[in-house]
Amino acid sequence: MQITFLGAAQEVTGSCFLVETESVRFLVDCGMHQGGREARWRNVAPWTFDPRALDFVLLTHAHIDHSGLLPRLCAHGFRGPIYATPATVDLLEVMLLDSAFIQETEWARAQRKRGQGRGHGQPPRAAPAELAYTVAQAQACLEQLRPVAYDTPLAVHTQVRVQFRDAGHILGSAILELELTERRRTRKLVFSGDLGQPGRPVVRDPTPIESADVLVVESTYGDRQHRPLQETVDELVQVIESTLRRRQGNVIIPAFALGRTQELLALLAELHEQGRLPALQVFVDSPMAGKVTALTLKHARQLDPGTRERLAGPQTAHAGLSVRFTQSVDESMALNQIKAGAVIVAASGMCDAGRIQHHLRHHLGRPECAVVLIGFQAEGTVGRRLVDGAKRVRILGDDVPVRASIHTIGGLSAHADRAALLTWLRQFKAPPRQTFVVHGEAATACGFADELKRTLGWAAQAPLAGQRFEL
Repeated sequence: MQITFLGAAQEVTGSCFLVETESVRFLVDCGMHQGGREARWRNVAPWTFDPRALDFVLLTHAHIDHSGLLPRLCAHGFRGPIYATPATVDLLEVMLLDSAFIQETEWARAQRKRGQGRGHGQPPRAAPAELAYTVAQAQACLEQLRPVAYDTPLAVHTQVRVQFRDAGHILGSAILELELTERRRTRKLVFSGDLGQPGRPVVRDPTPIESADVLVVESTYGDRQHRPLQETVDELVQVIESTLRRRQGNVIIPAFALGRTQELLALLAELHEQGRLPALQVFVDSPMAGKVTALTLKHARQLDPGTRERLAGPQTAHAGLSVRFTQSVDESMALNQIKAGAVIVAASGMCDAGRIQHHLRHHLGRPECAVVLIGFQAEGTVGRRLVDGAKRVRILGDDVPVRASIHTIGGLSAHADRAALLTWLRQFKAPPRQTFVVHGEAATACGFADELKRTLGWAAQAPLAGQRFEL
């Protein structure tokens, strides 16, 4: 038995792990790399394995850094089933088609600019010669999805049994418990996927796992603690009230269309009910977020009752809280005519694509406005540069000054922080024989592996991309 770490190895995005025995070969996740120019090239690089030789794929959840290269995998010859929870299957119909549309749009834009100099004496812009995948290829990939309910053992191969456990990260997110048998010996592998922070609205807490021979665990926030939720909420209220009432500006919130937007809407509705926020105009400028919110309500049994009511309410009749989901490009552009009093939520959450870029271009130069970052910002992204205090950022070809106030409110993260990760790990009754720390930037992943050695006495390491290990 072997495992090869193809992505999310001393980095946060591109989750992809190849597991092989003498008679079976499969992937856990097939995610897209995100953040910076290098990511675009990595997403069209040749596979380091033969997609046609894979038996199946197991998917932890629908976020694009875990699922976004599935259409490319299928287009290059993979014909097996892709197993995921029912909610993840539904969400992928939205996420992958949207991702494909973005791939086509950005590729076409890059081809138009290819060969055009950026100024006198400057070389042409480089662009990947190959499109990652098309909308048609994403649509075809959906035919290979197979839904699997939580806590239901499934034999996906004569030598492989799997159970999907609730990871508490986003709707449909899963921890994978696998039993692999080879030469009459069985090994248990556990992939944490992305673990959620306990006590958050919308989804349930991560499921405890008691044992594993081999554990692959995420470490996105393995080097820090989230602010207490109450402090986070207090800061959010202060920023919104100060910006809308005193400074007479707008609040711009980059948010992932899946997960973070729904949690934010539920929180704003709750704060308005409590009288902590005034009447608000909230615009969700993301057709995908509207579809995801509808799908979230479709799987309402996985939500707590209060969240279910609050997500449904803003779309109907919450007195004093107006939530509007924009659809067309014209509707999106019209939002930039609103100079004050609006909360605009748009994707992408890391500010590197989508409609949020247009809103940032119009608002970053306005000192009366505020930008609230509520999710992880990977290295190389516009969002990360804002977090790091950049005075100017490049957006849609323009050099934009940063005069708006920038607020990083990490307490709303859907990822478990260091304490929550350690609490989940301490529920194992015995140390795994091997623990691999993934899905964290290099210093974070390595530091968290050292923490597991020091505090738990576990054999832990942070693999590099391309490293292969015997199990």
